[in-house]
Order: sequence, then structure tokens, then C-alpha cells
Amino acid sequence: MSRGLTLLFAVAGGAAVANLYWAQPLLGFIGRDLDASSTAAGWLVTATQIGYAAGVLLVVPLGDVLDRRWLVPTMMLCAAAALVACALAPSIGVLLGAVTLLGLTTVSGQILTPLAGDLAGDAERGRVVGAVVSGLLVGILTSRTISGLIADAVGWRAVYLVAAGAALVLAVLLRRAIPPLAPKAHLPYPRLILSVWEVIRQERSVRWTLVLGATAFAVFTLFWTALTFLLSSPPYSYPVSVIGLFGLAGLVGAIAVQRVGLLHDRGWSLPATGWGWAGVVVSFAVATLGGHSVVLILVAIVLLDVTVQGVNILNQTRLLAVSPQARSRLNTAFVTCNFIGGAIGSAAASLLWSAGGWTAICLTGLGLSCFAFTVWAVARRGALVSLRRSRMPCG
Repeated sequence: MSRGLTLLFAVAGGAAVANLYWAQPLLGFIGRDLDASSTAAGWLVTATQIGYAAGVLLVVPLGDVLDRRWLVPTMMLCAAAALVACALAPSIGVLLGAVTLLGLTTVSGQILTPLAGDLAGDAERGRVVGAVVSGLLVGILTSRTISGLIADAVGWRAVYLVAAGAALVLAVLLRRAIPPLAPKAHLPYPRLILSVWEVIRQERSVRWTLVLGATAFAVFTLFWTALTFLLSSPPYSYPVSVIGLFGLAGLVGAIAVQRVGLLHDRGWSLPATGWGWAGVVVSFAVATLGGHSVVLILVAIVLLDVTVQGVNILNQTRLLAVSPQARSRLNTAFVTCNFIGGAIGSAAASLLWSAGGWTAICLTGLGLSCFAFTVWAVARRGALVSLRRSRMPCG
């Protein structure tokens, strides 16, 4: 993995995952244009994430049995077609179908991540995977700013057309740059999909890491979906272009954690994960006080993104180290669980906002963060006990 190839993987992965979030700061804009309620518009984010979870489950495992030199560009071309369908959607119902198809096809970033792990050496795998995953995080965060600026200038449909053009360009570049690699396994498709669950069943560390990952993504999407409602309502009442700029605050966090994979390379993954969850708890405590203070909201955004994204990188890097022969399937399990959690978080945001506003959002985030911290504490204790037993002399 040269620096140039790492950068290309990071940019392509970021562009792919950004497709999931173009609509997030535009929910009110799209709802008014298509004559849909805020609840119906809120389902755009949820539908995209459900489609993405299905795509990760059904497509990403193919990275272990097919040549990724053509698999990645093919999926980017399919995503470009889905983006054009989103841009041309005449109603909220058609748009919901199109964004679900977009989620299903925009999975190339999750094929590139384990590919980066395969191409990197053992001593640098954490750093390389961390850099690629940071690219995905930057894509998530800048997508809100880019979509807000484009939509404010030329309308929300142009956002999807621009993204389709970017996907076409990146598909060509990746086809030329990805080196040919022999498949790591030879399994029929049904057996391949079932083997994902076998890895989960066999490895206890995989199971609790998946719980932490799903919870992290649930609180992340809960916060960012509800933030759109908060900033578009009194006392803020910001236009979509301003709401999109708040993604830049989160971008600071994504850049700050781009080398967090080094903690894994140095053996500090588990302790650092605990500190990350403690930070998530603090971020929601700050956000609770920020309903009428944009400064506190910005502080909460930066802190939440630093901690959640750091936890995400550490979780993913640990999983990719479990089995070199099944990295695509391990990544499938990780991302599928994450986006199921993300879909639940975004759906809960609409319901909680209607029921109790920003306070209900923040209290729910606090509760989920405390739950995850407890899971981490129990899992770390179990890992330490297992380590001590393995070092005990026999007989």
C-alpha cells in the first residue's frame, strides 16, 4: 500500500459512503419540494441505511471469492445509476425506492477497507486501515456540507447528479490502480453468506465488538439526524446551507483520529476503546445543555465525532486481525451490524424528536453510551482473565 494508493482508497471510500448522507441536511428541503411530511422525509436516511446493510451483507463477502479489481468498479457504476434515479425521482415514494437501491449498491468503501488490510504489511496494517477508514469518515461528514451548499445554490437534485459523476470517475481510476489478487476462498455463494455467521458464532471477541459497533453507529445517526431538526427549528431556523456547514465541525474529529489505528499496532486497542466510550458519554452530557447554545452544540459535535470515530476504527481494525482469510466477511458482519444500529438510530430520532424534542434525543444517547461502556468493561475483564489463564503454567 503506497501512500498514493492509500489516498485513492480513502477518497473512493469516502465518496461511496457519502452517498448515504446527501439527504440528511436536506430533509425539510426535499419534503417541501415533494409535498411530504417531516416523518416521511426522515425515512429517507433510514431507507438508505437499510439498503446499505443489505448490500454489505449480500455483496461485500464477495470480496473474499472474487477479483476485487473489477468488483469495486462494478459496484461504483451501479451506485452511479442509482444516484441518477434519485435525481430524477418525481415523488417521495419513488425517491425512497431509489435511495434504498443506492444504499444497496454504494458498498465499494467496505470492499476497499479489507482490501487495504490485505495489501498492507503486519506492522502497518492499523495505520493503513485507519487512514482508509478516516477517508470514509471524512466522506460522511463533508457530505452534509457539500449537499447543503449545492442544494442551496441549484437544488437538491443536482447533489445526486454531481455524486453520480464522481462515482464514474473513481470507477475508472480504481480499475487501473487496484492490483490483481487471487481469491482467498472458493465457496458457493450460499455457503459464503452462511460463513459470516459462523465467524460470529465461533469468536466471542467478534460478538461483543459487533455490539459496540452497532451502538456507536446508533448514537451517531441519532445525534446527526436530530441535529437537522434542531437547527432547522426555532431558535436557530438555519437554512440548509448553514446546517450543512456544521459537518465541518465533525470533520475536525475525523481528521484528528486518522492515525488512531497506531494504538492498535502498539497493543492499546482495548483501553483506548474504553476511553472513547467515556468521551461519548461526556459529549451527550454537553449536548443536553446545548439546545439553546450553538457553542455547546459545536463542542458536542467535535467531541462526539472524535470519540465515536476513534472507537469505530479500533473496533474495525481488531476484527480484521481475527482471520486474514475472512477479512471481507468479518467486515461484512461489522458494517451490517453498524448500519442496522444506524437505521434504528435515525428512525428513533424522528420518533424521539416528536415525543420530547432535543432533551429526549440527548437522554437516549446518554443511556445507550452508558450501556456500551458497560459492555466494554465486562468484555475487557473477560479478555484479561483469558489472558492470565493462558499464561498460567500447566500441571
